Amino acid sequence: MTIKIGLLAGEPSGDNLAAGLMDALREQLSAGEKIEFVGVGGPAMMARGLRSLAAFDSLAVNGFKEPLLRLPQLWRLYRQLAQTFKDEAIDAFVGIDFNVFNFLLEKRLRRSGIVTAHYVSPSVYAWRKGRTKKVAQCADLLFCLYPFEPKFYAGLPLRAVFVGHPLAQAIELDAGSATARRQCRARLQIDQEELVIAVLPGSRSSEVALMLEPFLAAVRLLCQLFPQRRISAVIPCVNAARRSQIEALLPPFADLSVHLVDNDARSALVAADVAMIKSGTSTLEAMLLGRPMVVSYKLGALSYRIASRLVNTPYIALPNILAGEELVPELIQDAATPEALVQALLPQLNEQNGLKRSADVFAEMHRQLRDGASGQGASVTAALEILKQLTPHKR
Repeated sequence: MTIKIGLLAGEPSGDNLAAGLMDALREQLSAGEKIEFVGVGGPAMMARGLRSLAAFDSLAVNGFKEPLLRLPQLWRLYRQLAQTFKDEAIDAFVGIDFNVFNFLLEKRLRRSGIVTAHYVSPSVYAWRKGRTKKVAQCADLLFCLYPFEPKFYAGLPLRAVFVGHPLAQAIELDAGSATARRQCRARLQIDQEELVIAVLPGSRSSEVALMLEPFLAAVRLLCQLFPQRRISAVIPCVNAARRSQIEALLPPFADLSVHLVDNDARSALVAADVAMIKSGTSTLEAMLLGRPMVVSYKLGALSYRIASRLVNTPYIALPNILAGEELVPELIQDAATPEALVQALLPQLNEQNGLKRSADVFAEMHRQLRDGASGQGASVTAALEILKQLTPHKR
């Protein structure tokens, strides 16, 4: 018996997520069962046997203007894929992130009687909670990365399952240990005795433009407060463009010891004693590595006014959202001054009892995100749920 699964990932992160799911689906098959994968994906999915229906880069769009310009092409592709999936008689379709396009596709396929799943849940906990009803119109299954997300879909006609976070599986529980820190510093040629601050201003040009200066100004203030202590900043550069931008912003801070690392935020965090981070996934990575942190975010004035009316969560840092309390300090918009950042950093360096409690909570949340609801991790949990849905239809 052969099970045929349709998949669509539109971005590199989705390609990697889907690759793990494909591996897990194969591993969970019963004796005598086979599986085929058809759809759109990147190199990781192709390496696992995906039969491609369209080029991966045909879905790549950036910003606001490009999707509008390419709308006719994307609409044709959507209709072609929907028809092809029906003609292929797939048993289930899994849309991996890439929300707008995949939700349209899922809704159409579901109406045709095809089991549909969406991996992962949109951030409905943060804004536009009304989207949950629209999601429920599209998917039979919804895979959630965080344990608090399924409750937002309670009472709706879909099964929302906490599967865990792949990043929590990729990062070992001891990845941020003292031994790991020493080894990382040696590799980056950073003195073992220095106080090292990881500075993560974001991956976008606009984020770096707004966040880097106050972060480095805070490092300078720390140097002034502790003139006898050697202090360094480690800044990861996500690509060559961000490195050039960061280098152009460094001359006013020529008095500071700054290390740039290319496309390696994890090493910057492992090497550090404490971190200043723009809110986002990096705060989760810092938590999984057990790093004390101060989290901040700035937007342009107009963007902030709009965003502040849309956001519904009391916290912006993922560790705080997961814990339901402020484990790490948050400084937003005008509150994110160098002086305020330093005042928030000092307790992270000095309050051992508070840091021990945060480290214990971080470790417990790491285990929870690693294991998911099934205790087997994100990919296996998602695979089991998909195969369970197919039982009355196919297996």
